[in-house]
Amino acid sequence: MIDRTRLAGLLARERGAFRERNPRSAAAYQQARAHLFGGVPMTWMNKTAAGFPLYMDRARGARVTDLDGHEYVDLCLGDTGAMAGHSPRATVDAVAERFAVLGGATVMMPTEDATWVGAELGRRFGVPYWSFSLTATDANRWAIRLARAVTGRPRILVNSYCYHGSVDEVLLVVGPDGEQVSREGNVGAPVDPTVTSRVVEFNDLASLERELSYGDVAAVLMEPALTNIGIVLPEPGYLDEVRELTRRYGTLLVNDETHTFSAGPGGCTRAWGLRPDIVTIGKAIGGGIPSGGYGLSAEVAARVDGMTGLDLVDMGGVGGTLAGNALSVAAMRATLEHVLTDEAFDRMIALAVRFTKGVQEVIDRNALPWSVTRLGARAEYRFTSPAPRDGGESNAAGDPELDDYLHVYLANRGVLLTPFHNMALMCPDTTESDVDRHYEIFAAAVSELVA
Repeated sequence: MIDRTRLAGLLARERGAFRERNPRSAAAYQQARAHLFGGVPMTWMNKTAAGFPLYMDRARGARVTDLDGHEYVDLCLGDTGAMAGHSPRATVDAVAERFAVLGGATVMMPTEDATWVGAELGRRFGVPYWSFSLTATDANRWAIRLARAVTGRPRILVNSYCYHGSVDEVLLVVGPDGEQVSREGNVGAPVDPTVTSRVVEFNDLASLERELSYGDVAAVLMEPALTNIGIVLPEPGYLDEVRELTRRYGTLLVNDETHTFSAGPGGCTRAWGLRPDIVTIGKAIGGGIPSGGYGLSAEVAARVDGMTGLDLVDMGGVGGTLAGNALSVAAMRATLEHVLTDEAFDRMIALAVRFTKGVQEVIDRNALPWSVTRLGARAEYRFTSPAPRDGGESNAAGDPELDDYLHVYLANRGVLLTPFHNMALMCPDTTESDVDRHYEIFAAAVSELVA
C-alpha cells in the first residue's frame, strides 16, 4: 500500500525541514556530546525521528516550547510521566510548600501525606497496603523479591515484549520458533533471563498454563494490556482466566499499572474489576516528581509479616534511602487529590475517544490496512489490521521508517507523539482543539504519503 521510494523522499524532506527549524537544539546536542554519554542525559533520548532531539525550554499543561521558540501540543507527556500535565498547579504548590516553606525534602522520617496516599491508592486499586519507591522499575523489582520470599519459588513469568522498566527478569521474549530467549540488545545481563524467568505471549492461555504447571513461578508480572510494544488489549475473558490459573498453581499475580493507569482513576484494575495480589505503579502519580509504589493485598501482606526472618528494615534488598521521601509523597498526594481525579479522567477519556475516531476516519478514507487502539485516555495507531493480539505480532508490525515520517512531520507542524511508537496521551489540560490539530496534520501527512 505504501510507495517506499516516495516515503523515503518525504522523510528526507521533513528531516531537512527539522534541521532548518531547530538550529539551537542541534547546537545544544553537539555541545552535549563532549560531556554526556551518547550526548544526552539518558541514552533513550537518542530515540528521535530526525537525527537529534529537541531541547526543552519550558513546559506547562499540555504545551512544550523548545529552545528555538516553537510551541508544541504535547501528546507524548513524558511517555506517561506527565499524564497530569506539565507542572500542574496543585502539585507545584504542594512541592513548593514542602521544599521551600516546611523544608525537609529528604529526612529519615515519615510524613502524614504518605498515609493519605496509601489510603487513596488502596481506594483506587483495591489492595490496602502500600510502600513507595522513586520509579516503577524499583516497585516491580521489590514486588518480585517479596513474591519470591513468600512463595519460596525462584522464577517470574512475563509476557513477550512486555515492559516493566529495567528489571533483569523481564527482558526476554518468545522467539520466532516458540523458544524463550533473551531480548535482543539486552545490556550486560547478570544472568541469562531464561534462567530466572518464563515468558509467554499475551492472550495465550494454553502456554500460560503450561509454564505455570512446572510449579516454580513465584509471580506473573503483567500489564493488564500491553503498552510499550503498542497497545495490545486482552481478549474477552483472558484476564479472568489468568487470575484463575495463577490461583490454581499457587502463583501471585502482579498488575503493573504504570502505563495502563490511562484506563481510569484506578487503572485497568478498577475499570475491569481485576483482583491482583500486588499492584505496581509509577511515573504519573507524582505529577512529574519521581515517584512510584507497590500495593499488597491483605493476604500477601499477612504472609510477608509472618516471615520473621526477612530483613525488611536494613539490607534485605527491598528499599532505598530516598524512597517515600517527603517531597515525592507530597507530590503524589496533590496529584491524586487535585489533578488526576475521577472527573479529570472522564474528560481525558472523552478526548481519547475523539482522537481515535479521527484517526480511524483517516485510515478508512484512504483505505489503509492500519488500525487504531484506545486504552482509556491513551490511543495508538499501528500499520497493520486487525490490531495485533500479542507482543510478537505487534513487534512484527513495526515500521520504523513510517514511524519516523509521521513523527517528524507532526513535530515540524507543532505536535509531539511518544518517540518510541505512535502513542498519544491526553492530560487534564488537553483540549478538543489539540486533538483536532493532530487530526488535521495526520490527515495531511497521510494524504501526501498515498498521493
